[in-house]
Amino acid sequence: MKKVPISKLFLYKNRFKIGYSLLFIAFLLLLFLLPLITPNGLSSAEMESVNISHSLNHESILNGNLVDLPYHALQKLSIAIFGLNTYGIKLPSIIFGLFLGLLFVLLLNRWFKNNVAIMASILAILSASFLYAAGSGTPLIMFVFWPTLMLWLGSKIQGEKKPNPLYSFVFAVVMLLSLFTPYMAYVAIFILIYVIIHPHLRFTIKNLPRVPFILLSILVVAGVALIIHNMLIHSETASELFFMSDFSKDHYFSNLKNALLPFFKWSGTYESTFLSPMIGLATLALAITGLISTTHGFFASRNSIASCLIVFTLIISGFNSDTAILLILPFAILIAHGFRYILDKWNSLFPENPYARIFGVLPVALFLGIIIFSDISHFVFGYYYNPSVANNFNNDLSLLYENLAPGDVVVASNESERNFYSILSEKHHISVVDSVPSSAETRLITLGKQEIPSNFSLSRIVTDAKSESSDRLYIYLAE
Repeated sequence: MKKVPISKLFLYKNRFKIGYSLLFIAFLLLLFLLPLITPNGLSSAEMESVNISHSLNHESILNGNLVDLPYHALQKLSIAIFGLNTYGIKLPSIIFGLFLGLLFVLLLNRWFKNNVAIMASILAILSASFLYAAGSGTPLIMFVFWPTLMLWLGSKIQGEKKPNPLYSFVFAVVMLLSLFTPYMAYVAIFILIYVIIHPHLRFTIKNLPRVPFILLSILVVAGVALIIHNMLIHSETASELFFMSDFSKDHYFSNLKNALLPFFKWSGTYESTFLSPMIGLATLALAITGLISTTHGFFASRNSIASCLIVFTLIISGFNSDTAILLILPFAILIAHGFRYILDKWNSLFPENPYARIFGVLPVALFLGIIIFSDISHFVFGYYYNPSVANNFNNDLSLLYENLAPGDVVVASNESERNFYSILSEKHHISVVDSVPSSAETRLITLGKQEIPSNFSLSRIVTDAKSESSDRLYIYLAE
């Protein structure tokens, strides 16, 4: 009987297609299950993001409400369609997370071989830090989305002898939209300088079709003019997009410290919505291996880009600690470098022995499995049971839905909470006030314990599984 070469076997020929398909299915299921598994409730930042999205209209845009405009516009649409609930709030991040995961795969696949790209993609998009960004109902994920998209589009332009003009036009639109995200203007300025000094890119721009190029230029100039006009009228817009409102040396280094702690803190308590460590020890070791391996050809674009992104992230993290989430991108690139280096060294030991190469797959697969299982377990259980993180989230919205009745008066002393729950007032026919009324004909619901007039009697206390402030709602009846 004739032996079938291993290269002719179905599983071998289609191993990468099967691997990417399984990764996509697992990633898709995990993303849409995120609101059900973790984090446990909503954070104050998510509630504030909803308030900004809900107040978004033509007048607010002209009055300077431009920061993260694309994200807030999508969140406003999502809440209008699905209502004020966990899925409606988090769906924009899930959508951007889905595209970002795809971009990671495409970018790494363009720069590395298939076997390296798929392993690095798995570690990047199934990591705790990535899943948190994709499941947060805030514009947090945009810090990673725009640079990754521009890097991939840039690789499609620079890496071709005759670049498709469509990629150049899309790149310009993406760069314009990214300007609405804080600190992305610095990335855009760097790209423009790079295009000017790079002869190949200058040649590409000169050879673009004239009419579409002129129309696109008008669109980009109009968008930039809108941003500049708003910044001149509203100085707070400029501070949010470029710096921070109360810039000082001490505040800058305090932000930088708070930005890095969740990534590398291994023990003790640290009050934050980020679960530390956001990068596991094994993944960190792999990334360091990749960083060391790039020193030989540092000035190659894919080698230096990770280091430049790390430096850039460290600089802007002093303005806003949340921007440290951008480290996901350079770490994904360094992880790919680390895998490439390890596989190349292993294969160089047995250049003519196919069995040794196959045997080398087993420890790599085991290594990947352990890291993935550890990361997902850390993510799921950490947000539930780590008190320093879990107490930054609450289930008040779902608890309120379960106990709400038409005509109820909800007392929210905090302005952000009051604006958030006021969104429910029209649809559910309730009133949201900032202080306890002296008289009311219906039930009274307070967020937490408050001083209540004697003409109300306590009916029920609604609790939640929290280590602190587990008494979430107090329900009173008028006597």
